[in-house]
Amino acid sequence: MSRAAYPPPRTIWESVSPIRLISELSETRYWMYLLLLPSALLITAVVLYPTVYGMQMSFREMRLNRPDLGTDWVLFKHYARMLADPIFWTSLRNTAVWVTSSIALEFLIGLVAALALNRNLPGTKFLAVLILLPYFLPNVVAGHMWALMLDPRMGVINDLLVRTGLLTGYKAWFADPSTAMAAAIIVETWHSFPFFTLLIMAGLKGIPSDLYKAADIDGAGAFAQLRLITLPMLKTIIAAAVILRVIGLVNSPDLLLILTSGGPGRSTQVLSLYAFQMAYKDFNFGYAGALSVVMFVLLMLFAWAYIRLSKVNQD
Repeated sequence: MSRAAYPPPRTIWESVSPIRLISELSETRYWMYLLLLPSALLITAVVLYPTVYGMQMSFREMRLNRPDLGTDWVLFKHYARMLADPIFWTSLRNTAVWVTSSIALEFLIGLVAALALNRNLPGTKFLAVLILLPYFLPNVVAGHMWALMLDPRMGVINDLLVRTGLLTGYKAWFADPSTAMAAAIIVETWHSFPFFTLLIMAGLKGIPSDLYKAADIDGAGAFAQLRLITLPMLKTIIAAAVILRVIGLVNSPDLLLILTSGGPGRSTQVLSLYAFQMAYKDFNFGYAGALSVVMFVLLMLFAWAYIRLSKVNQD
């Protein structure tokens, strides 16, 4: 038999070619893990590594203005200092007031606005644009705008309140410890309640109208329909919106930094602002990292407790 009767031998590169390997792997159950691998690597590089590094930093001595101290491990030194730090406890209490009050007002106003816009009355589209407009403003712009409007010398809000007789004189809202936090909460509510409005409006579009027609036939009023139909059907959306806003309020000190810088007298000092000041004013990144870890743990506990109590994962 001639040599031409036998097929040429396959080289090792042909037997293990990338195309052949991909075609064989695509038929196995490991294919989906390979498809997720690029995303997993990206999340590890962008999210997981900085998070772990930040936690590690909280156990080290990291003071940029004191290089003589080095970067040795100090274990729980920063956390022990935190327990004896009165500013930490003041910041923790102010954070609870800041987050709770802002979320409650934003949710209530956002719910009312969403219910009103969902009625499709004449002019609601134009009104929806006006309502959503504050949320599109950057925090820096919103903060400086409200600081100017509430200015004790030339603020338009003080002028209006004095002209209508509600105030006897111009008031420095952000310089008074009794009104600084309340004024900042009002500014935050004005800026962020459209977030709830937008999500609740999207949820309202998904509620079948037959439920409301059946409720009308049974004699249920508007409040009963809200309590028995609307709010239960929006439970998942409300839970997601509340958790996202709590995370945003706890982690973002920018609005308070612009309006009050934590003052007067620590009356508006919150944990995120305290951590920011420790890192970029005192250059104590170790203690700032410990404060950040505490905020991270508190947010995780809140999210777990809220989901468990609201029972959104049982639907």
